[in-house]
Amino acid sequence: MSIEDKASNKVEDLTGKAKEAEGKVTNDSQREAEGKTDQVKSDLKDVGEQVKDAGAKAKDTAQGLVDKARDAVNK
Repeated sequence: MSIEDKASNKVEDLTGKAKEAEGKVTNDSQREAEGKTDQVKSDLKDVGEQVKDAGAKAKDTAQGLVDKARDAVNK
């Protein structure tokens, strides 16, 4: 996950928390729900980035194993 993605997700999460708090203070259930939605979207983006990172790591690991096997066969 890039620094930009992490920062963007954090901003969205904090914005959501602020909206939720504002909704609670002003008794605006729609604003509170918007805040919660923003937080969930941020969480989902974080999970998506983690899955993407895990996939890249698995690919690198698999490629390393293939390279080692190829080297062993060629010796």
